[in-house]
Amino acid sequence: MAASGTLSSLLKLLSWRNMNLDSYKYIVVEGPIGVGKTTLVNKIAAHLGARVLLEQPQANPFLEKFYRDAGRYALSTQMFFLFQRINQLRETAQNDMFDNPGHLVADFMLAKDSIFASLTLADEELKLYQQMYEHLRPQAATPDLVIYLQAEPETLIERIRKRGIEMESAISQDYLARLCEGYSRFFYHYDDAPLLIVNNEHLDLAGSDADFSLLLARIDGMRGRREFFNRGE
Repeated sequence: MAASGTLSSLLKLLSWRNMNLDSYKYIVVEGPIGVGKTTLVNKIAAHLGARVLLEQPQANPFLEKFYRDAGRYALSTQMFFLFQRINQLRETAQNDMFDNPGHLVADFMLAKDSIFASLTLADEELKLYQQMYEHLRPQAATPDLVIYLQAEPETLIERIRKRGIEMESAISQDYLARLCEGYSRFFYHYDDAPLLIVNNEHLDLAGSDADFSLLLARIDGMRGRREFFNRGE
């Protein structure tokens, strides 16, 4: 058993040699609201000439109501997102099979739904949600690389206020703090795909080509399935 485990670890290590951003065909950028997912997705897609798959929160008719009355609208909001996201991923997978080889960069993965559900749903609602999620989950492809962006709740609330989306005005810092904790717990145990955890507090990935280049270099330098990037101040 020990020899088998050692061989498996060695094969994993060898498989990482000469990996770079272009080697990953399906890349997901994840993180809490306001952390900069969509900005980074668009930058990576432009760099690679990739297709983009984005969340569509504005299409959820329950979301604005949820921000104002979470207890009443949590289940309907969550179930809409679950079906919306699996339909997006299913449609993309079908198109890829026939028409669109190459890179895909997304700002969500289906597994994120469980983070929000665990924060917002009551016990019986959560059981119902989990049954449906487990039924749909096998239909979602596993990413080749996940980039998890982190930032402090105070930073997130400031960024949300600056972008000025009306329905997000009711998001509280307490909710963002609990959401950040949920993401941290989820990715602490995540091992389905290679993971780069990025502290986005002091990076300007939207406006700084130098910061974006630093991130690309860090991705190219990955040699394990879980690594960290923290530039600091």
